[in-house]
Amino acid sequence: MTQSNPIFLRSPGQICALRNVLWLELCLEALSEKFHVLVGVTGSVAALKLPLLVAELLKIPGLEVKVVTTEKAKHFYNAQEIPVTLYGDEEEWQLWKGRSDPVLHIELRRWADLMVVAPLDANTLAKVANGICDNLLTCVIRAWDLSKPLLFCPAMNTAMWEHPITARHVEQLKGFGYTEIPCVVKKLVCGDEGQADSEKSRCRCGWGCSWTHI
Repeated sequence: MTQSNPIFLRSPGQICALRNVLWLELCLEALSEKFHVLVGVTGSVAALKLPLLVAELLKIPGLEVKVVTTEKAKHFYNAQEIPVTLYGDEEEWQLWKGRSDPVLHIELRRWADLMVVAPLDANTLAKVANGICDNLLTCVIRAWDLSKPLLFCPAMNTAMWEHPITARHVEQLKGFGYTEIPCVVKKLVCGDEGQADSEKSRCRCGWGCSWTHI
């Protein structure tokens, strides 16, 4: 489990920026029906902001949200504060009883128009980069339709972020076609000062949304 992070949606400004990204997705798709966003949350302290993230996303007209959580992520938020359907490993195994039953990670992959993993901790980042799929969240990502957008927001302690293997893993995910939400400097929950390239980053997703004070 990652103990703290130099990056992720720590203020309403970052939440609003992500909302803007998704809003543009809606406009580009010009859908006449619900647009489905699947939020993945992993075991970083930044998962504390999951209720705020979901609440802000639900303010977008026409958006339907579901959440997939790892077991460790549950330590950081109160499930009662999540006003949408929340899925974990238990639901994956409860749903499937026999050969004709639906497989939850495949059903979620089909349902979603876009996925955002926020926060993405160091452990799950490494799993995804290496194709490991040992829980519901990583199975959804492994089965993800690469024609659909997947955004990921890395979140970890500065020492973990600066390890050379992290950059390799991030590049591996970008090589799959996933979009990184990059980091900036901020003070971490553990008391360290988070390190990144600059105090103000520009989202590299191509939609021009600013990410500041993360």
